[in-house]
Amino acid sequence: MHEVKLSDGIITLSPLRLDDAEAHLAGEDELLVRYLNGGPGTRKGVEAYFWHCREQWDAAGPLRAFGIRVGADETLAGTIDLRFEGEGLTPGQVNVAYGLYPSWRGRGLATRAVLLVSQYASSEGGQAAVIQVDPENRASAAVARQAGFALSKQTRSKDGTRLDWYLRDLRVDPQ
Repeated sequence: MHEVKLSDGIITLSPLRLDDAEAHLAGEDELLVRYLNGGPGTRKGVEAYFWHCREQWDAAGPLRAFGIRVGADETLAGTIDLRFEGEGLTPGQVNVAYGLYPSWRGRGLATRAVLLVSQYASSEGGQAAVIQVDPENRASAAVARQAGFALSKQTRSKDGTRLDWYLRDLRVDPQ
């Protein structure tokens, strides 16, 4: 597996592993299901997704999924992923999606993770980072703003969900 480790001294980001599945399922709550996962996770589904993430790393594919890890034992606190291709993205744009498990929220960890993956995206050729937020998800919008993103536009996804797009130019200052 392609081993990438990013750290700011407080959190570490590294590719999701199959052995993260149990911690991920234990951390899933109603907010993650509503805003990120699209439905409650199952062991089989989570393991299949994590396997797909590993294959993407191995093939240098457009998805780069990280576990957000905390402490010396690198406890899984959530996930963050980059998509270098996707619905509505223009060439050079990279979508950032993140979620923390309930016991880790409110500590600034998501903002730290967004800053780290923005640096990584820039180093991989990303020119602008995009965070798509359901307007009702105020905490996610606050993370985007704290990480230097600005509200750019409102769109609707294929299923009709309204999304606020927060944008950050990675060519100016990827940090």
